[in-house]
Amino acid sequence: MDKPVAWTVAVAAVVIAVAATVLAARDWRSHVAPGLTTEYHAVVLVGGQAFFGRIENMQAENMVLNDVFYVQTRTNPETKQVSNVLVKRGQEAHGPDRMIINRQHVMLIEPVAEGSQISKLIAEQNKQK
Repeated sequence: MDKPVAWTVAVAAVVIAVAATVLAARDWRSHVAPGLTTEYHAVVLVGGQAFFGRIENMQAENMVLNDVFYVQTRTNPETKQVSNVLVKRGQEAHGPDRMIINRQHVMLIEPVAEGSQISKLIAEQNKQK
């Protein structure tokens, strides 16, 4: 094989190897779940419902949300004033202790910052136990 052909084959092999490495790395990163950086996370479902809780096994097909809270809008019948209240899940008639959520129904997951209003309300509710 003469030198120009050998040089072209070598360059083509390097280009193919680099392209394959880049594609493999991109595919690997797309399958790695991001780290959970805070104790509580907001989980918004496709229908728009938002829940706050501790995520367990985010990579599973059905992730588990423990210590679940949600915001409920309430109207004072006397003053007609509307307020939002953080409610701990489990007080419903069926008394759930966790939520099992199909990952396909999750629109987004966001961390609940420690100093946020939601974080403060959760800490307040947990003290009342």
